[in-house]
Amino acid sequence: MRTPYFIEQQKYFQANNKVKEFAVHSSKVHTVDWNSDGKRLASGSFDKSVVTFTLDRDRLTKDHTFRGHTDSVDQLCWHPFNPDILATASGDKTVRLWDARGRKSVATVNTKGENINICWSPDGQTIAVGNKEDLVTFIDVKSHKCKLEEQFKFEVNEISWNNQGNLFFITSGQGSVHIWSYPELKSLHAIQAHPANCICIEFDPTSRYFAVGGADALVSLWDVDELVCVRTFTRLDWPVRTLSFSHNGQLLASASEDLVIDIAEVETGEKVADVPCDSPTFTVAWNPKKLLLAFACDDKDKFERDRDAGTIKLFGLPDNRD
Repeated sequence: MRTPYFIEQQKYFQANNKVKEFAVHSSKVHTVDWNSDGKRLASGSFDKSVVTFTLDRDRLTKDHTFRGHTDSVDQLCWHPFNPDILATASGDKTVRLWDARGRKSVATVNTKGENINICWSPDGQTIAVGNKEDLVTFIDVKSHKCKLEEQFKFEVNEISWNNQGNLFFITSGQGSVHIWSYPELKSLHAIQAHPANCICIEFDPTSRYFAVGGADALVSLWDVDELVCVRTFTRLDWPVRTLSFSHNGQLLASASEDLVIDIAEVETGEKVADVPCDSPTFTVAWNPKKLLLAFACDDKDKFERDRDAGTIKLFGLPDNRD
């Protein structure tokens, strides 16, 4: 049965289905993320740079290009409540902190391997970074020093704290989600979430659910307290690479090599909207204040097909054709 919210959102996206693209990088964009107040967006690219943008109403304006990494920027994340501070993980074996307002580098933290994923603790005091050798390093934000390391014996794909910051979640290549206590890092649970590789994990802002994207092309939705799967989203055909909950926790965007981004109502699993794409999608991120979805795909230049377009895109803009 279609809920009133579903009908309302379906109508909303029928009137707000415009996609705008912004060419900002010279190579493919691996990661996008909004800051805590939703007024800034950042993107990280294979071209080793980080670009920030400001959002004014529905207009996205390039703010600054940060350079300093000497290898691909694979993932980035903003401070959970300071809207000016950004952390980036790179294959150059560093984590960098940037001040978007002051347009400067704050710190460079050397790590032991090529970094591929990063997340910030909800209290803003710790950054966790994972590398290609399945080592997770915990960095103290004030001192910029490594305070803890954990070498895992399984393939670590994505990492995240829960919203309270007392549990640390890891998606694995074995199809399981490992849950550790924090800061003790004691193994508490390992739930078999998918029959194949678990690629990505995302917590909803209301702390009711977390979602896991798998190589089996499914998205599973889990009750945070009970650790039971409450539903699956089955419309994609390729491994799910990226997930994002809307600011109210009621919509879930998921994307893969399918040429569409699926937007589902969380409580029913019904498709509210979809976003057509020309190529596989690497990253999606809902704005934390409004229904605007930033994303980046493996797009090629329109005139030189062997060259990456380096674009980021924004979905949810008003369709002014009427």
